[in-house]
Amino acid sequence: MRFKASIQNINTFNKFTASIASLGAVAWVRLDENEIRFTIIPEQGTQVWAVLAKDTIFEQYTIQSANNDVINLEVPVVQLQRALKSALNATSANIRLTKKDSLPVLCLTINTVSYRTGVDAFGASSARQDPDAMDDRASSVDFNSSSRERETIVTQDIPVRVLSQSNVDGIHEPRCREPDVHIQLPPLIQLKSISDRFTKLALASKSGTSGNSNSTPRLELSANMHGCLRLSIRTDAMNISTLWTGLQNPDLDPAQVEGGEEGIRHHASTRMRELGSADGKSEEGWATVRIDGRDWGKVMSVGRLSGRVIACFCDDHALILYVFLSNNEDSDDPSVLTVS
Repeated sequence: MRFKASIQNINTFNKFTASIASLGAVAWVRLDENEIRFTIIPEQGTQVWAVLAKDTIFEQYTIQSANNDVINLEVPVVQLQRALKSALNATSANIRLTKKDSLPVLCLTINTVSYRTGVDAFGASSARQDPDAMDDRASSVDFNSSSRERETIVTQDIPVRVLSQSNVDGIHEPRCREPDVHIQLPPLIQLKSISDRFTKLALASKSGTSGNSNSTPRLELSANMHGCLRLSIRTDAMNISTLWTGLQNPDLDPAQVEGGEEGIRHHASTRMRELGSADGKSEEGWATVRIDGRDWGKVMSVGRLSGRVIACFCDDHALILYVFLSNNEDSDDPSVLTVS
């Protein structure tokens, strides 16, 4: 079993792991010749299903295993993210699966370059002195005062567990009916700010009443097929909402819909497009889900990725977010984070 790769986009990889780390401590990571899959299935709360094309993150990618060149790992996401964070200023970084004390680890090797300035004719450094250079100063003087590079290599070991194929055969992405509404969300940082504010207001109103202040408020998120998104919260003491208009409802791809063009004509979202209005005033044509306020705040952390986010609403049943790491979903190998 062998896995080794050079990380070509450390910043994106770090943001990705930081986003999913807020949703679960441990991920199932599936590595194969073409892609990397991260899956988080907590006992309660939001599930994460992420597919990264290998070229999005890695280059010089090598994988070998007796299981058709597929490796399944259980990875502590927080530790992986911390290791990647230390590599943000690296000139290069490599990751490989190896063993330490007979236990499997992902070894992250980070190369950085630091600079020290040459010493002037009087033996005083023109920049911060390097303690390791003091003996050199006593024996020689660099009149050119040129900067010298120093390469530093740091390794970070992330403990992992290698999973057999039988361990993961029963894991499948949840199946939902076709969505009633699909819509591109506004910037998630903006949506998170308003969602957090609504949740705090609801908690504050509960603490001032005899209600249980420990229970988490439930937000109501609704959308229609005319570019409208509404976020609201209702308690005994308050009823507030905010409305976005002019958002995009992406066209469905006939290749992704059962029945092709005919399937689109009979699709639930096509019927919903015949209802409602673009100003959001009509109460027809809305699909609504109710979500835990605190859990939703964690989900919105995927806004770090700054990708295009499509929300699919199954009315009164489920909400699925597709977070594209690239704005080009039409590429042959799109990288997408699915949150449900």
